[in-house]
Amino acid sequence: MTHRFNDELRSRLTARLAGFPRATQDGADLKRAAVVIAVARHSVHGGNSDEAAFLLTRRVARLNSHGGQWALPGGRMDAGETPVEAALRELEEEVALKLGPGEVIGMLDDYPTRSGYLITPVVTWVEDTRAMLPNPAEVASIHSFALAELEREGSPEFLTIPESEKPVIRLHIGDSHVHAPTAALLYQFGEVALRGRTTRVAHLEQPVWAWR
Repeated sequence: MTHRFNDELRSRLTARLAGFPRATQDGADLKRAAVVIAVARHSVHGGNSDEAAFLLTRRVARLNSHGGQWALPGGRMDAGETPVEAALRELEEEVALKLGPGEVIGMLDDYPTRSGYLITPVVTWVEDTRAMLPNPAEVASIHSFALAELEREGSPEFLTIPESEKPVIRLHIGDSHVHAPTAALLYQFGEVALRGRTTRVAHLEQPVWAWR
């Protein structure tokens, strides 16, 4: 279905996220990180539509860690930072979007990664993306995808691998496949915020190449 970028959608997403019993983990043996699921107007052929979208980045190919992969804006938390503070800082550093706490509309479950991070997803509402610009040191390109991509038939897929008993999640977004952790976080956002379902994702596996 089409989700219009308007006050009604913001209120609905905010209410569903506020009613979601978020699962946290202490992460004592993991490095803490935060990412942003940014809801904005869908950018189509260089202009904006009235359809709502989420933002994804393509990481610069030369990066040592997960170069060239799809990712949500985000990164490691600095000492003393909250997940919200870290997420908003990383959003500005990576794509030049400066938001305040008032644009945060909710949070999702902490997600542990095979590479030793505990990721907290922070959901934001972005009214104006005109200042958006990729940081060339980290981000090759920025893409908007309609929220309806998270409701596609046949997506997500849950795959099996010999290295793990857990199901590997893969989303079909645009013409690409997106894998965990990004796929797990977006799947939970779709379940909780778009469908109003309490769905957990910490058990969902990453492909082996993402374990390092």
